[in-house]
Amino acid sequence: MNLKVISRNVGIALLVSALFMLLSVFVSLADGGDSALAPLLISFTITFMMGIFPFVFVRKTAQISLKDGYMIIFLSWLLSFVFGAMPYALWGGPFNLVNAWFESVSGFTTTGATILSDVESLPRSLLFWRAATHFIGGLGVVVFLLLIIPTSSPVRLRLTNMELSSLSREDYKSRANKTVFIFAWVYLGICGAAFVSYLLCGMSVFDAICHAFSVCAAGGFSTRTLSIGAFGSTAISLVTIVFMFLASIHFGLIFVMLVGRTLKPLRNPVLRFYMVSLAVISVITSVSLKLEGLDATWGEAFLDGTFHVVSYGSTTGFAISDNATWPMLPCFMLMLVSLVCGCAGSTTGGMKVDRVMVLFKAIHMQIQKTLYPTSVFEVRMGRRVLHDEEIYPQILYLALFILLIGLSTILCLFTGDPNGHSLTGSLSTLANVGPSLGSIGSMGNYDAEPQTMKLIFSANMFLGRVEIYPIFAVISSIFNRKHQGRA
Repeated sequence: MNLKVISRNVGIALLVSALFMLLSVFVSLADGGDSALAPLLISFTITFMMGIFPFVFVRKTAQISLKDGYMIIFLSWLLSFVFGAMPYALWGGPFNLVNAWFESVSGFTTTGATILSDVESLPRSLLFWRAATHFIGGLGVVVFLLLIIPTSSPVRLRLTNMELSSLSREDYKSRANKTVFIFAWVYLGICGAAFVSYLLCGMSVFDAICHAFSVCAAGGFSTRTLSIGAFGSTAISLVTIVFMFLASIHFGLIFVMLVGRTLKPLRNPVLRFYMVSLAVISVITSVSLKLEGLDATWGEAFLDGTFHVVSYGSTTGFAISDNATWPMLPCFMLMLVSLVCGCAGSTTGGMKVDRVMVLFKAIHMQIQKTLYPTSVFEVRMGRRVLHDEEIYPQILYLALFILLIGLSTILCLFTGDPNGHSLTGSLSTLANVGPSLGSIGSMGNYDAEPQTMKLIFSANMFLGRVEIYPIFAVISSIFNRKHQGRA
């Protein structure tokens, strides 16, 4: 591995974090210097120095190998978590070291799980930093790197494939060196449109910025303990539903619709499957809430049900009511959409609806082969025929995802699970959803969970955000080097 090129590119990621820490300092100064000014200023200084160090002492090189690319992804995220936790830890309050780490990982991975039971107790500058970690993580620390890596670099496409699932490149035509720019511009467009929409609905400028950062990243950190429900506005709730959905669909489709001024991308089979699934599950959830008497009118029931289904399905995690009192059926529906989640090529986590469709089609093909062994069958996604080398990794990923949920659940049970959240917490954190059910539900938090479980959940968030393989690749590479060294 080329430590020089790795250090320079990881330094860029740290400088991005330092920039938003500096913006948080300005927010503190605008408030007359709140209690987070010193923690943010110290954190900015340390992060900036560590980020700028490689540019002063390491010579620039454009040669990046595939192993270097994996290590850049791994260290960019990991060090962002470490330095991102400093403002929380230095500020204190509910943030011990584990809680600060948990909040930082949750922010950068756009999971939105929190240890805070009173969000409003934080100064505005620290609330801005929380939202900023979502914005950075949603666009991807590595996407920031890709905006700077020369387009001539042979590893650029490979890095893009690591950060943006290969499934996300099927539905729009663009040269590889433009993929990241398409992703970035659509992301920024959603963020800007959400900000303006929230302003028009009556939010303050500060609240609109923070919630726009969160919704475009499918994150879920809010400036209020009661999340979107604190505003008591149907308009804000509806706007949030729209932007949560937009953030969860293929950004390439949005790009084509805007640039080509066409609705043809709506014919995309993955998007149609996703939309129909959300609609059906929203209806089931809403009807259940009304029949159980949890909402007074059908309108309230459909708003409540649809909002939370889209929130969990998009892995955003915003809330307008507490699902801790919900009956079993709608809770099961939320866990179902949390498992599958949104589309590849978006800011969502989870298994991705694209992979689930590939699984269903592969199962159907295998059944047909069993019935008609002499016939030839194909797996198609729209007009594209998928070959075995494309199907196998997706099915393997689904199996690995389920396996990790099971492993995480077992580890949580071994280390202590006083609140009974091993399974639901593991699912929600690995899928980057954040809230789950019960005391860690839509209006709850993870503060009461044991420290060891918070560390396990943090590992889940990291694995889910980078889609597992890059982390395993780095670990495998390290162990291989050690093994070769001993040999």
